[in-house]
Amino acid sequence: MPSYKPNEEVSMESFSTDRALSHVKQLSIEPHGVGFPGHQRARRYIISELKKMGLETITQEGYTAGDWGNLSKATNILARIKGSDSRKSLLLISHYDSSPHSSFGASDAASGVATILEGIRAFLCKNKIPKNDIIILITDAEELGLNGADLFVNKHPWAKEVGLALNFEARGSGGPSYMLIETNRGNAKLIEAFKEANPKYPVANSLAYSIYKMLPNDTDLTVFREDGDIEGFNFAFIDDHFDYHTALDTYERLDRNTLEHQGSYLMPLLSYFSNTDLDNLKSLNDEVYFNLPIYKLVSYPFEWIWPMFTIATLCFILLLFYGFKKKKLNVQDTLKSFLPMLITLVINGIAGYFCWNILTWWYPSFKDILHGFTYNGHIYITVYVMFSLFVCFYTYNKFKKTSTPNLLVAPILIWLVICGLVAAYLKGAAFFIVPLFGLLAAFMVTTNQEKPNPFLLVFLALPAVLIYAPFIKMFPVGLGLKMMVAATLFTTLLFLLVLPFFAQLKSKGRLAYLFLFLFLVFGITAHIQSDFNETRPKPSSLLYVYNADTDSTLWASYDNVLIGWNSQFLGDNKRVPNAETISSKYRTNLSYVADAPKKNIEIPYIDTVLDTIIGNNRRIELCITPKRNVNRLEVFTNPIALNKATVNQIELSSYFLENRSSRLVTHYITNNDFTELQLEFPKDSVLELTLYEASNDLLTHSDFSVPKRPKNSIPMPFVLNDAILTIKTLRFE
Repeated sequence: MPSYKPNEEVSMESFSTDRALSHVKQLSIEPHGVGFPGHQRARRYIISELKKMGLETITQEGYTAGDWGNLSKATNILARIKGSDSRKSLLLISHYDSSPHSSFGASDAASGVATILEGIRAFLCKNKIPKNDIIILITDAEELGLNGADLFVNKHPWAKEVGLALNFEARGSGGPSYMLIETNRGNAKLIEAFKEANPKYPVANSLAYSIYKMLPNDTDLTVFREDGDIEGFNFAFIDDHFDYHTALDTYERLDRNTLEHQGSYLMPLLSYFSNTDLDNLKSLNDEVYFNLPIYKLVSYPFEWIWPMFTIATLCFILLLFYGFKKKKLNVQDTLKSFLPMLITLVINGIAGYFCWNILTWWYPSFKDILHGFTYNGHIYITVYVMFSLFVCFYTYNKFKKTSTPNLLVAPILIWLVICGLVAAYLKGAAFFIVPLFGLLAAFMVTTNQEKPNPFLLVFLALPAVLIYAPFIKMFPVGLGLKMMVAATLFTTLLFLLVLPFFAQLKSKGRLAYLFLFLFLVFGITAHIQSDFNETRPKPSSLLYVYNADTDSTLWASYDNVLIGWNSQFLGDNKRVPNAETISSKYRTNLSYVADAPKKNIEIPYIDTVLDTIIGNNRRIELCITPKRNVNRLEVFTNPIALNKATVNQIELSSYFLENRSSRLVTHYITNNDFTELQLEFPKDSVLELTLYEASNDLLTHSDFSVPKRPKNSIPMPFVLNDAILTIKTLRFE
């Protein structure tokens, strides 16, 4: 990664992280989710900055529900730089809305907007007319369901002109920015073009994108790929995941090196793709790719995967024959080599698998960190790596009388199995074979030499260390400590690749106890830093719920462990609600409820505009209008088949209707807009609608006297919070 130098003098024609930071600061003054006051201020700021550059700026506004049944009125911001000979346009994307309702959005995604604003400013300062048009698209409502991207791709004429898109995103507040490709076909031409553009600090591998495609965490660029068949690159950082979507996603906590890394991607890619043929980026061929120091991005075709695997297998077989012929190998000791390998993999795998269960048992409050990466999460990764290394060194020290060539047979075989499996089922990870060739070479050296050169063995292990070491950190950071098993297994598998060097060491026993000591030291450090304080605040939640059906009122919380702030309303006796609650990202349910005083909270006005039968279907039209300032309306149904559903003239897809659970739609409301609902269902069915209307004003509402949170707590993200919620059920028999 590049290194940020504060107050560094940078020419006006170059990207300046300090200048980009000034945009981040202005865009993250307050939470600015859709429907919140800060949202309009952020939009005005971006428009004014684009106009300062002399760019004609327009907005695109409209309702969209995306693929998730999340309705909102998105307002996209667009500008365009005309090219000299444009057939296809280069698109730069980020989004300006923050996650509702407490996130300041400095990283996600003011950092992306700032990168584009500063990059375009520097580009325009060069006074060079690009060949291709450059479209700047700052989308809205990304956090609600990629709604702004959906609006642009499906309803704006410029979308048909886009040849390539560059999207800047975040899922944390620091760390390296990973390049991820979005394509419906092969990636070969995109990879070659990326290498020709030559960004200075590429961090990318084809496994990361293979995993990304399996996860439900889409970005705006996913809409471009799926709905518009538009190729693109994502640039997203995921470290310091504990800040993601929280009130801690602030200007002060954004890693400056990370922002500089985003700029180091944008400038060379902007220069290259604004002047290259964007009609020629589609390919039927795929490439495996990964980054290495000095060499930057290394890639090779998928067609090489099986030949490379075959060569590795043949080399192993030949070396086995050679080893047995020279009597460096014997059957008993080669079979014995499987024992330490299996012991280390099983013990470390079990330790990693139960990591989150152990931590949340010891520290129950960690359950309230819903994404599963604690403030001391990096230390826990170190703890488990130290434990894994202790197990590896201790176990292999018990087999020190077994010669190195014999010990290497099992690791080579397990790595061949892994490489064969990924070649068949996860081709993006096929670069796993590269370090295996280093292990095979070390196998040959140790078979031929009694005392091989240790520097040679280290050199042969370098590809393994450089390629695999980042994965030890990446998985638990990006996916939470629930994925610690990936860190412990990668540590063990990496140890096996470096085994030719480690096996020569006579101090394996002492190293084992050193790592045990470090395990204890870092474990104690993690324990000391496991508390919550002002710099590591605990997520907490509080709701006031009025159920109009039963005329009852409750205090409610998603917290597993209450703090003094919300326990004063909920008490110590845990009462679990039995009703379905409003949806949340991690399917988090309410955990505490308590009786609450009744307040005069108005439910929405519900007007049945139409209720008729046409053929075998019944058609109902409702207009739901808020009687108070609200932010969100969520509609659930009983389990009946809906033939058609339209919300504010946006039809929900048949795929969504067939695969949804009980939730029908979530309307993130702007300016207290009404919700028009049109439903068609079999005439013999009974329809039951449950309406959840929420406002995020519990702490400021004049009828309540809820005190401010203490400084050692923040609003819990990913759930409805600090809100007044009303529930009303309608039945159509």
